[in-house]
Amino acid sequence: MQKTVLITGCSSGIGLESAHDLKRQGFQVLAACRKAEDVARINGLGFTGIQLDLDAPESVDRAADEVIALCGNRLYGIFNNAGFGVYGPLNTISRAQMEQQFSANFFGAHQLTMRLLPAMIPHGEGRIVMTSSVMGLISTPGRGAYAASKYALEAWADALRMELRHTGIKVSLIEPGPIRTRFTENVNQTSDKPVENPGIAARFTLGPEAVVAKVRHAFESPRPRLRYPVTLVTHAVSLLKRLLPGRVMDKILQG
Repeated sequence: MQKTVLITGCSSGIGLESAHDLKRQGFQVLAACRKAEDVARINGLGFTGIQLDLDAPESVDRAADEVIALCGNRLYGIFNNAGFGVYGPLNTISRAQMEQQFSANFFGAHQLTMRLLPAMIPHGEGRIVMTSSVMGLISTPGRGAYAASKYALEAWADALRMELRHTGIKVSLIEPGPIRTRFTENVNQTSDKPVENPGIAARFTLGPEAVVAKVRHAFESPRPRLRYPVTLVTHAVSLLKRLLPGRVMDKILQG
């Protein structure tokens, strides 16, 4: 039987590349996008497009109902990939902006996953894969809101993995460093001094295909990893955070 997976954030970048790859591996891919025009384009590429705005609870409920109907109440996997960034010093970020950051990156993923779990648990197998970030491991000036949402996602995924340990459903986190996508173009900057990646980051930036290989492993391996660091930056940060005192890390990260 063909396995069905839902991927969010499929309009471009990691989501779209992963959709193509998993389709090539034989999965039926339900590809969710926020904008109606992107859903139409996705349908034209041979996927089953679903309109989903993670910032709107009613949209999440409608999309979940559509997914359950399309898969006949038997869903194999969810790739919670969609999200965006609010960048700026914390004193420039309003409560409403912080709530929107968490709504899109965290609350929506929670709501969607909980709505879809009943279509997964009875079948004794499945995968839930989350796009986190190197910013789920560290926080830097100007990225506090975005990092906070990814830190929350990391803790949530750890708890979910343990809660589902007897169900056959595996939970994994993808932790990309700098990746060439449209993410940076869509960042909401709250200050007149935009937060930018340091120039040296370009030397370590990879294409979305680097993430796709990890996503495929997470969905296909009998023993998927708990975390998949992507790019040298994430590997280095993970190591340094274990080895160095917090004050030393602060000096490195604050520039």
